[in-house]
Amino acid sequence: MTTTRRRGTALVTLTATTGLLLGTAALGAGPATSAEPAGDCTAPFPVSELAEGDAVTGLTVTRGTTPESFTGEVIGVYEDGIGPDLDMVMVEVDMPEVAESGIWQGMSGSPVYAADGRLIGAIAYGLSFGPSPVAGVTPFEDMDDYLAEPAEPPARVPVGKALAGRIAASTDVTRAQAAQGLRQLPMPLGISGVSAGRIAGTEDRPYFTRGAKAAAGGATAAVGPETIVPGGNLAASLSYGDVTQAGVGTVTSVCNGRVVGFGHPMSFEGETTLSLHPASALYVQEDPVGPGFKVANLGAPTGTISEDHLTGITGFLGALPRATTISNTATYDGRTRTGTSKNTVDSAAASTTFYQIVANHDRVLDAIMPGSETMSWTITGTDSDGSSYELGFEDRYASDYDITADAGYELSDLVYALSRIEGVTVDTVTSESVISDDSSSYRVRGVQQQRGGEWVPLGKGEVARAKAGTMLDLRAVLAGPEGLSYLPLAIKVPASAAGMKGRLAVVGGGWTYSGGNITSVAKAEKVVAGMLRNDELQVELSLSKRRKEIEKEKVIGPADRVVFGAKRVRVVVK
Repeated sequence: MTTTRRRGTALVTLTATTGLLLGTAALGAGPATSAEPAGDCTAPFPVSELAEGDAVTGLTVTRGTTPESFTGEVIGVYEDGIGPDLDMVMVEVDMPEVAESGIWQGMSGSPVYAADGRLIGAIAYGLSFGPSPVAGVTPFEDMDDYLAEPAEPPARVPVGKALAGRIAASTDVTRAQAAQGLRQLPMPLGISGVSAGRIAGTEDRPYFTRGAKAAAGGATAAVGPETIVPGGNLAASLSYGDVTQAGVGTVTSVCNGRVVGFGHPMSFEGETTLSLHPASALYVQEDPVGPGFKVANLGAPTGTISEDHLTGITGFLGALPRATTISNTATYDGRTRTGTSKNTVDSAAASTTFYQIVANHDRVLDAIMPGSETMSWTITGTDSDGSSYELGFEDRYASDYDITADAGYELSDLVYALSRIEGVTVDTVTSESVISDDSSSYRVRGVQQQRGGEWVPLGKGEVARAKAGTMLDLRAVLAGPEGLSYLPLAIKVPASAAGMKGRLAVVGGGWTYSGGNITSVAKAEKVVAGMLRNDELQVELSLSKRRKEIEKEKVIGPADRVVFGAKRVRVVVK
């Protein structure tokens, strides 16, 4: 048997049609060792002093980490174009790559300077119709105060007839094209380590980001914080490692260790704990039907993004955000691998847990395949009173199509519930999976009672006969690949049940879902303690007479396979 622990590799995120390069890298969690970049601390240029035709310059990266300069001129200022009291500066950019690809995704945050060197703002918007040299610039004088935010970022900024005419007069863009308005340069979440099919196939749980894109692999990016400079690459991630969920844009300004970028939100979270990464651009990909997009590799985290607002993201270099360590060890056919990710935003802990299990399974199984597995897991953390807690469970899963897709939801749902409790932290999520090709399972075929030395099938008019104060001895009939097998059932009938009638339900664990309203660690402990394994049977006895009712439950098993199906029989008590 071989054991492999994943070394850090940067991954490229390429979002094919919407295209912003996003995502990744399995990276170390320690603080950066390289020197911090010198800050520029450039003063803002007031938007009120801009005039049509003013010359501008800017910085952005098309390859590697070194910013390249571009020129341009001001088309005009669109008052309240981004939001109430938040104008948009319209600029035509002159740069060979822009001539080929238009304002590209990943250019968000590229600083634009006035002739006197002061900072006008950051490129953050492009025309809706497709590749174009026209950029919408978020004013820098608004990028660090987050005032007058509307309820949500504008999906599209309309362009009036007069402004459309000015754009058409000074560029190759037609009046009709300009009239379609501007939109925020796309910032979809890129996820490395899992395929597009896996992302598209996730169930409709609230913790999965809609519109997320898959990432492709690439070489490790040997870049450090010294590349975090105005016009340089900037990435922000929810998680990094085997599974990196991130977006890549551009640095607008650096001052005294504070970094400002993007010119629009990452995910509009307000105060946040995204990890801050440098990145190395491979190239800008042209797209004939829309804006081009940057392809880049992420470096190790070098700081924290603490603010995510309408006017951009802000963070600091040095200290990294608190991270939850999420790992899965998968064993199959003599192969064992442990994969790990660091999650820094609590709202993403559940999705990172699920994707980590999927990514590691896909790497070890190297196929979408039927099978079964046993998974044991442990969650550790700190309760709201400062005390430590630990939750653990083991379960069995089976699928006749894709074992990988079925194994991760139960654990991820619990992580989601815990991560939403105020004052509670999730420090580690550790799971171990042992996978088999055998996808067979049991199905509850019937219930029998022994009478006169024979086992009598119940149902179809035949009831279970019980005596108050004694054990009701039955057996479940399970249909499996080798034929029928039997599992003894025994449940105590209370002495007070004399003369009652009711029903006995036998339900396979594969047909149940263990959960509940988890609002505290104590409730989570109670839910876990009462969880039914998929290879167990839940026996429920319900009796009544007039207004008197009796309810009893018992768990039988585990069996050696997952059990599906259910049977109910009538019960009469003497």
